[in-house]
Amino acid sequence: MHVDDAITSRRSVRRFLPTPVEREVVEHILRVASRAPSGSNIQPWKVHVVTGTVLERLSTALIAAADSSPDTEQPEYTYYPREWFEPYLSRRRACGFGLYDKLGIARGDKPARHRQMLRNFLFFDAPVGLIVTIDRRLETGSYMDAAMLVQNILVSARGQGLHTCAQAAFAGYHGVVRQHLPMTDDEILLCGISLGYEDPNAAENHFVTERVPLSEFTTFSGY
Repeated sequence: MHVDDAITSRRSVRRFLPTPVEREVVEHILRVASRAPSGSNIQPWKVHVVTGTVLERLSTALIAAADSSPDTEQPEYTYYPREWFEPYLSRRRACGFGLYDKLGIARGDKPARHRQMLRNFLFFDAPVGLIVTIDRRLETGSYMDAAMLVQNILVSARGQGLHTCAQAAFAGYHGVVRQHLPMTDDEILLCGISLGYEDPNAAENHFVTERVPLSEFTTFSGY
């Protein structure tokens, strides 16, 4: 697959088939992704791969925590602004409303929205889950480095005919995750990634987000 096709065909898949993904394929994806650039080549990331019974136990614990004590933990870094503003508010709403429309979830149906949120912790039924972390003693530049690793994982997965979904939802339950994975106290949980083969018949997988035109985010000077 040409890299342009891998990038443009990447999207957030939210329902996967149970088809297994061999360890050798996951290792290949991570080996390719590790070519991501990082300041002074410090490679500040770690990736914890889960599958099988470990994934099932982790998912069960996460859903129980999100259902019973949704506000017990907070992410160890701030992803979104505390107060939304334009144009980002409208883009966020369009994404959320578009997904719920595909799923047939009414905007006021909070129970259905909560059930859909909980599917994050099932890794959307994917057979493989990844948890990406960074050393808490590092600074903002290393977050940029880790983000480039995540992007490389998503694109490399497409090169293998797989799909993914990067999920910040896991960051809010880092304490639960720590009970199931060999994370050290120095690690901050950045995100999870669902990895597998998409279910082509799932309505949510037919939702494709739009991108603003080049003219809206680019300026050319002296070109």
